[in-house]
Amino acid sequence: MLQFSKFKVTIILGIILLGIIFSAPNLVPRDKLDSLPGWVPKTVISLGLDLQGGSHLLYEVDTSKFLNERLDSVVNDIRDKLTKGTTKFGYLNLGAANGVVSLTLRDPGQAEAARPLLQQATTDMDLQIGSDGKVTAQYTEETLRRLKAQLIEQSIEVIRKRIDQTGTKEPTIIRQGEDRIVVQLPGVKDPEHIKSIIGTTAKMTFHMVDEAAEVSGQPSPTDMVVKVRNPKSDGAAQLIVQKVPLLQGQNLTDAQQSFEGGGQPVVAFKFDSIGAKKFGQATAQNVGKRFAIVLDNEIITAPVIKDAILGGSGIISGSFTVQSASDLALLLRAGALPADLTVIEERTVGADLGADSIEAGKKACLIAIVLIVVAMFALYGLFGLFANIALVLNAILILAGLSALGATLTFPGIAGLVLTLGMAVDANVLILERVREEMRHGRSPVTAMEAGYREAQATIIDANVTHIIATLFLFEFGSGPIKGFAITLLIGVVTSFFTSVYVTRLMTSVWLRRSRPKLLPL
Repeated sequence: MLQFSKFKVTIILGIILLGIIFSAPNLVPRDKLDSLPGWVPKTVISLGLDLQGGSHLLYEVDTSKFLNERLDSVVNDIRDKLTKGTTKFGYLNLGAANGVVSLTLRDPGQAEAARPLLQQATTDMDLQIGSDGKVTAQYTEETLRRLKAQLIEQSIEVIRKRIDQTGTKEPTIIRQGEDRIVVQLPGVKDPEHIKSIIGTTAKMTFHMVDEAAEVSGQPSPTDMVVKVRNPKSDGAAQLIVQKVPLLQGQNLTDAQQSFEGGGQPVVAFKFDSIGAKKFGQATAQNVGKRFAIVLDNEIITAPVIKDAILGGSGIISGSFTVQSASDLALLLRAGALPADLTVIEERTVGADLGADSIEAGKKACLIAIVLIVVAMFALYGLFGLFANIALVLNAILILAGLSALGATLTFPGIAGLVLTLGMAVDANVLILERVREEMRHGRSPVTAMEAGYREAQATIIDANVTHIIATLFLFEFGSGPIKGFAITLLIGVVTSFFTSVYVTRLMTSVWLRRSRPKLLPL
């Protein structure tokens, strides 16, 4: 147990060296760190919301509106399939209410012929067709849960993209419950601008203006009336456009704030290949007509198509400022939210409170280390000194692990660090007490030390495995601060096992070979 090959020694020393390298950036000021060569590790531990202050936002996702929009889409799909195929089917009272799409076939005898078309339009829905021609379709509970889960995950991804583009570092964005999202923004003292960025749905669509309906003032069932944002004094406050969009915002690949010839801020956009083809075809077929660019149920602009736009790019003009044009471009790049968000809780954590937490954490760690060092040295002498050196290396390795992961340190994380440091010497206590027992049985120093490490190792492994299992459950089922505590504890369990078993054993082996004592100073 006390024999180490050169390869093992190299591995142990290499791990310690890597720990020092990855933990060192935390001691270097950010400006100096950025000036170092690119190969130097620069990832540091970020302070969480409770340590450096910032904003805490709790959003509720409007799942009901999202599901209603899906049902409306199903209604439109059913209308198209029943009326635009080679065989047409008459129907009455097509619509969606209370989560159910329903209609009545004029001829119940056509029910089986219409079934394949209805099944295509109601994918993932429970379709029922009665003998009287009554048709109903609704989502099952399992499908609803899956759709809601997808909605939340998609919303989190869009929020993350938007926040990343604002330059906010280390945000925490997690799901809470069935339909809520927690957003924590460390260092952000005034979240109003970011709230406006997060909360804007940014759903962009392109619709043709129904000129005939505009003249008559009577929209058809396939039209919708949309408000015009910032209408000119001689312009209409609303326009009638076709419900089915020519194109949707998901075909956008880029959007940037730019300027027109007169210096007016605009948003320049570009479509992907599919969007460019659709946009080119739509503009070629509608030269001389108006099309409306609709953002979140408001028309930004409704220009006349003068020529076919075949390049897959264009500009959005309106009453923009440089900031509003830049924000819109950011939203379009990040993508549209699939559903509306509502802020139901907002908190701002001051930097003073975070500073108090950091100071308390420093004191707790310092007191814990001092007491452990004194106790180990008093109880075990030289071998207590070896355990204390391993304790310091353990703290360095924990910092290195957190830095390498780019982890965010919270106050519960500090608690996990203190707990880990206290647990780090447990293995050494088990080993050294076992060595004392072997010495009482008359074993030689080398034999007693080998027996102590060998017999205690199984117990140490069992204890660490149980800690890891408990920590994994905390990480899997916890959220926010609990995850931070679990990550710190998990890294600490692994590093403490390494330092307590391998590092102290290496130091002990080197000391025994050099001093060859007749008795152990225990």
